[in-house]
Amino acid sequence: MKVGLIIYGSLETLSGGYLYDRKLVEHLRSEGDEVEVLSLPWRGYARHLRDNLSRSFVARILEGAFDVLVQDELNHPSLFLLNKRLRRRRACPPIVSIVHHLRCSEARSRIENMAYRQVERSYLQSVDGFVFNSQTTRRVVERVLLGSRPHVVAYPGADRLGPGATAEEIALRADAPGPLRLLFLGNVIRRKGLLTLLQALTRLPRGDWRLEVVGSLTVESDHVSEIAQEVEALALTDRVRLHGAVEDDADLVTFMKSCHALVVPSTYEGFGIVYMEAAAFGLPSIASSAGAAKEIVTHAQSGFIVPPGDPDAVARHLRTWLEDRPLMAKMGRAARSRFESHPTWAQSAADIRAFLLEMTR
Repeated sequence: MKVGLIIYGSLETLSGGYLYDRKLVEHLRSEGDEVEVLSLPWRGYARHLRDNLSRSFVARILEGAFDVLVQDELNHPSLFLLNKRLRRRRACPPIVSIVHHLRCSEARSRIENMAYRQVERSYLQSVDGFVFNSQTTRRVVERVLLGSRPHVVAYPGADRLGPGATAEEIALRADAPGPLRLLFLGNVIRRKGLLTLLQALTRLPRGDWRLEVVGSLTVESDHVSEIAQEVEALALTDRVRLHGAVEDDADLVTFMKSCHALVVPSTYEGFGIVYMEAAAFGLPSIASSAGAAKEIVTHAQSGFIVPPGDPDAVARHLRTWLEDRPLMAKMGRAARSRFESHPTWAQSAADIRAFLLEMTR
């Protein structure tokens, strides 16, 4: 099978969505498939709209003679009209979109999201089938599309960091003296909710916790500056550390093993690989009710689900863990059990490959 994959930028970009695409490409190639990555440059939403007029990109796709064309839905502003031009050509292969989450699902003004929804609906109508990363994403797309099309739901795997932690290691970590060590793992962008977490931490006893922030500090530089100013203004510089992006999996494992809990109260997650990867190490999570995190985190069992943008709710649950380490360890073991029943990357990628083969027929 010859596959064309359309993305923005580099496949090595550090994010959950790019990890998903990268793991799929690795699996397809391991099965003997030929995969050509067709990259469009990052240029901003308005400038991406001009890509729809590119004759050279249409020609490049058709010259590839692909059996199936796979597109990351992130590229929708560049493709919503271009796909319709492609489909008028007899040589156009089936078009399958990988949807991590819709832009119009993110937290912003109603007017802005209405505009984004129109563009995304036009894009969704231009493809033949979908790969969804969660049932939540599937339902959202079908609401916007006003219907269903051939699809597969393939959850992101969570096994790339190895076997995780044992029940004994989870208990020993919880019992060890010292402050509650919290992990925020994700690119430092507004959607991930770090400001909400910082506001929550000011409601806790000041000496009882530490926060490790691991993720890119360059994706939204203005927001990172706002975070740095907030840390300074709240006098949290001795308890909050901004580490930046970590590319070595061994370093990620070190953070997972040394922290007690994961707190990423995003305003929206199409899935949230980080919650499941943390579960492998017995870290209970605090996540937002907006999006698919509730498919991973069971409230009051393997973590807590909070309303987006609610620092009081985050603080209330953090206080629970501060005061009851055995309960935190119990929730960590429940998270670990959830991880054990979750598909591996190989299993999910195999499901996607089977779907792509079906689409070629």
